[in-house]
Order: sequence, then C-alpha cells, then structure tokens
Amino acid sequence: MSVEPSRSGLEPDPRVPVVEEPGTAAAAPTPLGDRLVAIAEVTLCSGFPTQLGLIVLFTLVGAAPVTAAGQLSLSYIVLLTLADAALVLLLVWLLLRAHAERPVAAFVGTRGFGGEMLLGIGLVPAALLIVAVTFGIMVRVAPWLHNVPENPLEALIQSPAAAVWFGVVAVVAGLREEVQRAFILRRFEQHLGGAVIGLVVFSVAFGLGHLLQGWDAVVATGLLGAFWGIVYLTRRSVVAPIVCHAIFNLTEILLAYRGNAG
Repeated sequence: MSVEPSRSGLEPDPRVPVVEEPGTAAAAPTPLGDRLVAIAEVTLCSGFPTQLGLIVLFTLVGAAPVTAAGQLSLSYIVLLTLADAALVLLLVWLLLRAHAERPVAAFVGTRGFGGEMLLGIGLVPAALLIVAVTFGIMVRVAPWLHNVPENPLEALIQSPAAAVWFGVVAVVAGLREEVQRAFILRRFEQHLGGAVIGLVVFSVAFGLGHLLQGWDAVVATGLLGAFWGIVYLTRRSVVAPIVCHAIFNLTEILLAYRGNAG
C-alpha cells in the first residue's frame, strides 16, 4: 500500500486553485490603442484644433479678426467663441456616446444641482483672491511678465452693448471650458497616467490659451484652471466650477466696463 507524502501547512496544494485576495492583483496597463485614442480625443477637444479650423473658415468667407482701425473685432470674437463652444460641446458629447459613457453621469454625478450651484457662488471670492494674490506677487517678483500694457479684450468693453455681448460670451465660455476640462481630466484618469498629470497638462494649456492677454494672464489663468479642475475632481460635478467660472468672468467684465467708462 502506497502512502502519499504529507504536506506542511505552508506548502500549496497544486490540486487547489490559487485565489488572489481582492485588490492584490496589479492593474492591467492601458493598451496602446486606447492611449492613442485618448490622446487624439484630448487634442481634438482641447480647443486649439477647433479654433484653428474656425479661423481658417472665417478667413475663407472674408471675416477679419481686426477692424480697419487695427482693433480686435468684437463681432469676430463673439462669433468665434460661440461657434467654438458649440463645436467642442458637440464633440465631447459624441465622444462620450461613442464610448457608451453617459454625459450626465460624467459631468454632474449624483450631487444635488442646487447645492453645487451654491458652492460655485461661494467659491467666487476664492477665485478672485487667487488672481489678486497671483498678480500681486508677479508685480513684485517678476514684473517683466506684464508684457501687455492693456488687455486687448477688456479694451473692447466700451459700451453697455459690448458688455452684454461679453457677458454672453463669459457664461458660454465658462460652460464650455469646464465641460472640456472635466472631459480631458477623465481621459487622463482613464488612459493617460492619472488625473493629476491631466490637471497639470491642461492647466498649462489653459493658461497658454490666454497668451494674447500677456504672460501674467497666462500664469493667473493657469492657476485658476487648476483650481476649477481640483473642484471637479473633488466633487465629480461640473456645476460648481461652471457657476464659479461664469460669475468670475462676469465680474471681470463689469470691472473692465467700469474702468473704461471712468
């Protein structure tokens, strides 16, 4: 009669399948194809390709960004901003649907709409403080960053009608940029190394998008973008960032109008 050798309690029995504890398995790396698709989607929705395409289209139909007097054209700025907002929002929606993602779940989550709106209003002083402190530090430490003596966009706000049009642009831009930011942060979180990397990359890009207003504006708006991005990542809702961003823009427009009127 054969006797099977005894096994110690520490030696695994090859007849019994090994079951890993939940959470111990390493996360599977994102396939290269998914990363390339995510990079393409982030680039497409970054605002740079859409604005470039619209500028080319406007040029073909004879629309000029400056007037005969050499000043930026208010109608051109308004039309470009509204058209770009519509295009970016449509692209974001289409790309989410293509991946079977629900836009409402992605951008609003489960938080109450009213509470997020109140939070957005409450965050406006923080946004204004960020800008005030940032400009105050730059004036003392790096005054050379103020390379644009007069903001060319604020210079256009000379009349109540211009202020109203800029107000419309401000609200639409706040909506577009926060949906855009949330979409890009999601793609970085899912496929491109994490939300923190996405926050840094898109905050830099967001700041550079304001280069026309000077390097100091680039720094300030980059920090603002990071601030609103952190709010989204914390709340998983774009409502508070949209409300805060829109009110911040409207406040800037009001201050510019009062300054020009004075």
